Amino acid sequence: MAKKYLTLNDVEAYKKAFQLSNDVWELVAHWDYFAKDTVGKQFVRAIDSISANIAEGFGRYHKKDKIKFYLYARGSLYECLDWCEKAKVRKLVTQQQYAHIYAQLKDLPYLINSLIKYTNEKLTT
Repeated sequence: MAKKYLTLNDVEAYKKAFQLSNDVWELVAHWDYFAKDTVGKQFVRAIDSISANIAEGFGRYHKKDKIKFYLYARGSLYECLDWCEKAKVRKLVTQQQYAHIYAQLKDLPYLINSLIKYTNEKLTT
């Protein structure tokens, strides 16, 4: 029987972060120019950075390299929490949109920390 290798799409943190980045993109795409140019661009860059850093870390060979990028992803996640709060306070998102994004962002630290722990325990280099 052939050995099954883990793929990026098997990583729950990546899948959730990728989906959330597309949700935020759809939302920000409808904002007016000023909101997009200030909060929107920063929010989209930060949220895209979560899944992008997980993907980059996944593609690295050495354990320390992988974990470094997973930590970058976690940092971007906390930046997104700030942008999400700003979007709410500045009335750029509805309460329902805010609740959806916030709930997803609050799940991600656990998933990223689990990925870091798994990488630390399973890889030798």
